[in-house]
Amino acid sequence: MSGLIVYLNNRRAGVLGQEDSPVFTYDQSWLHSGEAYPLSRQLPLQTEPFAGRVVRAFFAGLLPEAETRERVASILGVSAGNDFALLERIGGECAGAVSLWPEGQSPPASTGPSSRRRLAESELEEIVRQLPQRPLLAGAAGIRLSLAGAQVKLPVIVDPIDGSLALPLGAAASTHILKPEPSRFPGLAANEAFCMALARAAGLDVVETQWRMIGTTPCLLARRYDRDLMADGSLIRIHQEDFCQALGVPPERKYQNEGGPSLLDCIDLIRQWSSAPVVDIRNFLDGLIFAVLTGNADAHAKNFSLIYRGANRRMSSLYDQVCTLAWPELSAALSMKIGAAKLLTEVSPEHFQQFSAKAGLGWPLVRARLGALTSKVEQALREGAVALHPDALRVSESARQIVASRTARMRRLMT
Repeated sequence: MSGLIVYLNNRRAGVLGQEDSPVFTYDQSWLHSGEAYPLSRQLPLQTEPFAGRVVRAFFAGLLPEAETRERVASILGVSAGNDFALLERIGGECAGAVSLWPEGQSPPASTGPSSRRRLAESELEEIVRQLPQRPLLAGAAGIRLSLAGAQVKLPVIVDPIDGSLALPLGAAASTHILKPEPSRFPGLAANEAFCMALARAAGLDVVETQWRMIGTTPCLLARRYDRDLMADGSLIRIHQEDFCQALGVPPERKYQNEGGPSLLDCIDLIRQWSSAPVVDIRNFLDGLIFAVLTGNADAHAKNFSLIYRGANRRMSSLYDQVCTLAWPELSAALSMKIGAAKLLTEVSPEHFQQFSAKAGLGWPLVRARLGALTSKVEQALREGAVALHPDALRVSESARQIVASRTARMRRLMT
């Protein structure tokens, strides 16, 4: 089987092959370019090939998960377990700076009119209707898009002037991710928009999001943190990997109770790999506290990422903040245990103290962050500081009530 050429920002970096297990080899030209950086923490720059688990953990982490992955595979006529075949068909626009192209096929132009397809409102509405049955528009001519996660979503280009949407074609980079609300989770788009706006009001570094109705479907439009818009209007991919990829853990094991990363693993990763570990540990801690305060049990390791800018490695902005307790049918089990706490509903300051001791973090620091963020969230709720479309604010009222109740509980437990 021919290999897939791995490009980083349209520069050839290596080859992904498939033998008994996946094999990745850096190109000598990339290694000696003077601007080379590793594809992953698990794949340091070297001439010898990598094989097996660490290769699969990174490349499988670029693909959709669960039912979305199965549906894409069915449309493309490949096995859902065949990472290589899926990346061959949809690996043109992935997370970070990565794109994959079949050997002998060079990436087409990534700029100009042929690099995008502007969508009229009626066409956009039809695409949103199709997405649950055709995730990522799999199999459509000229479209090779891949995003991790189980939720149906679509990379798009947003016009900075009029806000209209376009599909990236060929090797073009997208600027945003469009997430239509799934029918089984009514209110999800408004819920996430509310939590993201609340995080911003509380002073956290979060991606910019917008709630938008497309036809009759509520959607969330999120600006990509792994893209930079240059002064000349060109778009640059910024490399990234999520914590599971950086720890060599495949996406199907993202939950701690299934063998996935723990909070201690995440703290150790930041300590060893971040260019500014003190700041990034604080940012990670803030994200964890915010998830507890807002009733988000799904803060697993794939929902935290690292951004690479040359040799500089930092935590990305926070994303995918959702009050999962708004749906009583969803499990309240924590994706990563906090101290002895296994359920989100039982987390107390005592559990944060247990976590801080095991992680080698000073309890006074952790307690100060817990108190400060609780106060900021309470203040944002009290002052109505959440900037959101009125319709989204109305739909997200249940999430607001849950957050208000949880912050009040945490305040009582801290006194």
